[in-house]
Amino acid sequence: MLGITPLTAPAFPAVQPRFFDREYLNIVYRTDLGALKAVVPAPLEIDEPLVRFEVMKMNDVTGYGPYTEAGQAIQVVFDGERGEYLHAMYLDSFAATASGREVSAYPKVMATPTLYADNGALVGTLDYGTLRVATATMGYKHYELDRQAAEAEITVPTFMLKTIPDYDGTLRVQELVRTEITDVVVKQAYTGPARLQLFQHVLAPLADLPVLEVVSASHIITDLTLAPAKPVHNYLEAS
Repeated sequence: MLGITPLTAPAFPAVQPRFFDREYLNIVYRTDLGALKAVVPAPLEIDEPLVRFEVMKMNDVTGYGPYTEAGQAIQVVFDGERGEYLHAMYLDSFAATASGREVSAYPKVMATPTLYADNGALVGTLDYGTLRVATATMGYKHYELDRQAAEAEITVPTFMLKTIPDYDGTLRVQELVRTEITDVVVKQAYTGPARLQLFQHVLAPLADLPVLEVVSASHIITDLTLAPAKPVHNYLEAS
């Protein structure tokens, strides 16, 4: 991993980050199938109209330090393999935003997510500028979740769309890429009742994938590493 811009003071460190005590709030919800079809690129397929809203508190990251991230991951199938398409990611670290976008293809945008305990609830919020765009709540550590189930939930393959324009405005790169989480140590895992509210915002359109039904929720604390992204479909060659 090389943070090469600017040359003498790169935006992010040339290290492979390791995440320690990464804390997840995950809420899986059912949404409108038509809304998903409008944003999920082929050849990814939608089996069930399910979205995972996540808030992740990165308590200790080598090379980056602590930061917080929130986003939406859509359940998809690619070439018979079940995984998630990373639809949107919002975080409060410029270095992590820049490296995720430049080195891989993470759809990262600067914003203000938070994750904290409040009066018996685990609370995850996302603000874009001064406006609230998401509020998630879950009963704090109500029921233990099987750690193998927790690991399976966060280690499914993830797919992203990488698009890079050439200097003349034409497409230089347009690929579907795949990555996954490795070297996982699940330290704590819980489930419980949960709620999720999404609010309309033109620049942070999470609510375009409306919450029709909360399906499940989890609170997971883990150590992990992100594997490098690899291309699995080249749109320019396929066209």
